Amino acid sequence: MQPTAKLAPPVTSSSLSMYRKGVATALPIVIGYIPIALTFGLLAKQAGIPVFETGMMSLLVFAGASQFMAVNMLSIGTGAFEIIFATFILNFRHFIMNLSLMNILEKTPFHWKLGLSALLTDETFAMAALHQEQASKKRSYYFFAGIMTASCASWVLGSVIGSLAADFFPKSLSDSMGIALYAMFIGLLVPSVKKEWRYGVIAICSMLLNLLFSIWLSSGWSIVLATILGGAVGMLLTRRETE
Repeated sequence: MQPTAKLAPPVTSSSLSMYRKGVATALPIVIGYIPIALTFGLLAKQAGIPVFETGMMSLLVFAGASQFMAVNMLSIGTGAFEIIFATFILNFRHFIMNLSLMNILEKTPFHWKLGLSALLTDETFAMAALHQEQASKKRSYYFFAGIMTASCASWVLGSVIGSLAADFFPKSLSDSMGIALYAMFIGLLVPSVKKEWRYGVIAICSMLLNLLFSIWLSSGWSIVLATILGGAVGMLLTRRETE
């Protein structure tokens, strides 16, 4: 009677293991993204943006605040150049975050850095910074890819579902979702103001500048100029704090 051969344990590659760990780490982001993405999809449908374009916008732009702003500007007839320029200004902080991420992923191949930087958001950057010790491990870029791709997939999927489901929502509920943009920004602003009152001053200055510029300029350019000058006010206030 021949001895029974022992079954070999399943082989799991280190790359796949790291990627799965990254996806698991991203679950809090995924849970937070889905309801906001659903709201974005609904508002995009209300603004007349088709489902495919909504999904592509979430995939290619992948920046919640900018997408909400762009949809709002589209709904009031703002030109394409103004929307693109305003989005660029609002997302300029991503250059700073990407420089920091590149320092974390110093030993990562360039093509991986390029792909990961394209999927960076405030939330994924914060999660990557909290787990930067993973960067010293072998094939660590799969871990960070898990964080980035899981977050992006939830955002795109939520946007598409929200757009598809828009026709099934009662009109009263759909109309009330128009305040989602303002609620989101207030939700982001209030905790910051509690920690540092200067952030409230910057927000109020930007709001007043936008109101002033809108008298002479289109809504798109007034947002752009208010964002730039509001940022300048923030630089002056924070410089005084450090001196």
